[in-house]
Amino acid sequence: MPVVPLKFRPHQDGLLLFADDAGGYFKSDHAFLRRYACDQLTSGDLAFLHVNGHAYNAVGDLAYSGFEHRFAERLYLPREMDYVILVPTLRCNLACGYCQVSRVNEATPGFDWDDSTVEAVIGFLDSLSARKIKVEFQGGEPLLRLDVIERIRDFCSQRFDACELVICTNLQEVSDPAWDLLGRDDVFVSTSLDGNRMTHQKQRTILPGKTDQFFLHLDFAVSRLGSEKISALPTIDPRNAPSPEEVIETFLNYDIRSIYLRPVNYQGFARKKFDARGSADLWNRYHASFIDALVEHNWSSAVPVEEYYFVHCLRRVLRSGHNGHVDLRNPNIVGHGYVVIDYDGKIYPTDEARMVTRIGQFDMSMGDVFRGISAETIDRLNAEALNNFHPDCVHCPYQAFCGVDLVDDISRYGRIDMPKHMTDFCQRHTSIFDRIFAMIYSDDPKVKKTLALWAGTSHFDPLLAKVHQ
Repeated sequence: MPVVPLKFRPHQDGLLLFADDAGGYFKSDHAFLRRYACDQLTSGDLAFLHVNGHAYNAVGDLAYSGFEHRFAERLYLPREMDYVILVPTLRCNLACGYCQVSRVNEATPGFDWDDSTVEAVIGFLDSLSARKIKVEFQGGEPLLRLDVIERIRDFCSQRFDACELVICTNLQEVSDPAWDLLGRDDVFVSTSLDGNRMTHQKQRTILPGKTDQFFLHLDFAVSRLGSEKISALPTIDPRNAPSPEEVIETFLNYDIRSIYLRPVNYQGFARKKFDARGSADLWNRYHASFIDALVEHNWSSAVPVEEYYFVHCLRRVLRSGHNGHVDLRNPNIVGHGYVVIDYDGKIYPTDEARMVTRIGQFDMSMGDVFRGISAETIDRLNAEALNNFHPDCVHCPYQAFCGVDLVDDISRYGRIDMPKHMTDFCQRHTSIFDRIFAMIYSDDPKVKKTLALWAGTSHFDPLLAKVHQ
């Protein structure tokens, strides 16, 4: 008898979405489900399943080999460490209410790398086997330690064949030497732009003068560096969010066509000021309205815009190997492909892990740059860092496209064994994948145009929306 490993979920049109363990999918009706559940598949059913790679006859036959290859291609295999996040200071010249890293005031001593820490960090970088590296500076406000950034850049440019630097800055105070650094070919800028001026001022700058200063610097950065070297991320409070149209217009004013919407995180100071622990439903409604607005915009505009994370999830549905985003992988092995080095030299598996430690919830450090890495805690975490055998995931048709985020679960719930359907991570991603498949099977020409743009094709192939009658 053929092996047909399928999961299913109701689709919005009354049909059912079916998917196999390797990410192959199709729609069919309840009659097919009954035949499948009762082991009464017809010859037509079996022909469809075999032709489309959803079934195989025996372990070792060609169909099985193809299925296993597609299944394996969906899994993330950590490579050598070639990405390091550095936090040379926790001091900041802003006091954002939603700060997730629990920054300290600019004048507070004791929250910077000293010379011995800088040398130890350089020693750590020198120990890596990778020939190419990406170094991201976070904070606090990393431009407060321009001297450290310059030292690390000088070392990396000599030590590695290629080095890309990303500086996560609020662009609030930028000196002439800092502009010179930001203008170099190997340096990229990541900043925050919270939707529109009013929201940005309310959440970040507070005073009109500081708001003017930020937008002046953003204008200058775009004109001097080019929009292709700048990513601006909005942090959205779904309870008090700017309209999607306002956000799109603001970003287009700076020729930024990829918008990575982020809800307020349940970390750091935001835990107290924002009730973000169980806000998935509110966020999903706002995010859905944003996708609707993008579809309308892309239909009539010659300048297409995307929502970065939604497009990332779409591409994970359409093809394997799309593992570039560190928060959505399966297995989501942490502490191997990249690490975070904090202001005190401690090493963390993710940026969120250092935030969990910072508020005293759990110590998720994995050593420091002075004594090296101790992987015992991380190995325990990684033992659960996949969704393939989780009882709440094995029946989900989105399993092959989805991942896990144990650190987020620890932050929100203090445990990693919450029923997945009750977690913020699952609720947000279920909503995203529901919407993706609604768009894939849509007959609306507006939706089809946006799908083609986001998939990187001239048109959206109808064969990607298979239906079994």
